[in-house]
Amino acid sequence: MASNSIAGRTALVTGATGGLGLAIAERLVAEGCHVVITGIVEDSEVAETLAGISAGPGSIFYHRADLRDVSAIEALMASAQARLGTIDILVNNAVVRHFSPVENYPVERWDEALAVNISAPFHLIRLAVPGMRAKGWGRIVNLGSVHSFFGAPNRVDYITSKTAIIGMTRGIALEFSGTDITCNALCPGTLPTPAIASRIDAIAARKGVSQEEATREYLSDRQPGGRFISYDAVTSLLVYLCSPEARDVNGAALPIDAAWTVS
Repeated sequence: MASNSIAGRTALVTGATGGLGLAIAERLVAEGCHVVITGIVEDSEVAETLAGISAGPGSIFYHRADLRDVSAIEALMASAQARLGTIDILVNNAVVRHFSPVENYPVERWDEALAVNISAPFHLIRLAVPGMRAKGWGRIVNLGSVHSFFGAPNRVDYITSKTAIIGMTRGIALEFSGTDITCNALCPGTLPTPAIASRIDAIAARKGVSQEEATREYLSDRQPGGRFISYDAVTSLLVYLCSPEARDVNGAALPIDAAWTVS
């Protein structure tokens, strides 16, 4: 294995049946990793996607798991380890969110957000770390957001959990100080995810404007420069963080946001 290569490493990526999670999984397979991805859709719904990704030098497998359930998380990790051995790279990407003023926020949605966005990363880290310690190597990457650094109205679950994931990252990183195990957070700005595409579609339909106009309107009060953050920008930095040469980058919360957080 080349000193700067992650080829042959094993990885677990949560929330990876579409959007950023899938882009991360595809990049890791392209780099030669053997990857387990999670989601809540049926196996048949991701079979075609996995077949296309499997053309890369690595390999990819799907394990359906409800991350609200601790027993399902434990079964996921046991299955991934049985298939791949020690999980070298853990990417906590899965997220849920609900838009609502706080006084109307459904209690069950709050509990769901804490379970998926905060508790699931904690449980997966605690389950992955023994193998990493035994191997003397590991990379944990938690997905934060620009909203890890500032607030926004009507999304208390997302703001709270994306702030908390930075605290978790820092606390865990210190436990690995002086080892070759790291824990970092990536904090992207606005990505062209399916959920955001649907919001842009709604703007276009409501105002009778083109997709291009609706996209410009959506991004106008978000991204400096008025363009989406690319998946490649996120996945390239993630690959670097997972590389052997990034061993001294530990506990960082790295914005990838075209200067949104400093504007």
